[in-house]
Amino acid sequence: MAKLGKRTRAAREAFAGKENLSVEDAVALVKANANAKFDETIEISMNLGVDPRHADQMVRGVVGLPNGTGKDVRVAVFARGPKAEEAQAAGADIVGAEDLMETIQGGTIEFDRCIATPDMMPIVGRLGKVLGPRNLMPNPKVGTVTMDVADAVKNAKGGEVQFKAEKAGVVHAGVGKASFDEGKLVENVRAFVAAVSKAKPTGAKGTYMKKISLTSTMGPGVSIDVANAASE
Repeated sequence: MAKLGKRTRAAREAFAGKENLSVEDAVALVKANANAKFDETIEISMNLGVDPRHADQMVRGVVGLPNGTGKDVRVAVFARGPKAEEAQAAGADIVGAEDLMETIQGGTIEFDRCIATPDMMPIVGRLGKVLGPRNLMPNPKVGTVTMDVADAVKNAKGGEVQFKAEKAGVVHAGVGKASFDEGKLVENVRAFVAAVSKAKPTGAKGTYMKKISLTSTMGPGVSIDVANAASE
């Protein structure tokens, strides 16, 4: 059996016997034990009572976290002409059309968010098998297929987070950095939970939000009281 390091042992002891905490207490505990040599991401996971294999139970959406994510988001935009210029002016990291498609097909994906104007979708559609599994495929439902590319780029870089239920009905996302003030992390967690709650699909039956947990990149996780997290 591998020997645990001093930091890992201390973290496990701090979390021992603690579960179903309030959002405030969970944030305080996770933040206090996020002591790696880098600024750890604070991550939320939500176990939902849905089966995403059924279209009427898919959970998908986008939320603008009030205090951002603390992450430098790289944005790629499929656009031509004035819209390409608009995207560049808004701060897009990569802008292109067929040339960008060929770059992605060649295996180079150096971006975290992909945006496209509607006329570019025939080109982008060819990349479904590449971008889809990485949750990078532009989609009008989350505002990444749009003529307002400038606004979409600014939102992506300003703390907007996309979420999508995985096969097991789990939604997860980064909601800030360990360096954030506790109050800002609490606001971000509550905003994310509220967005997932509003995205409840028509086909969901029984308990929708079954479990919520919070963790840092290198730390243990702790469960959050669902009713507390869902309260305003």
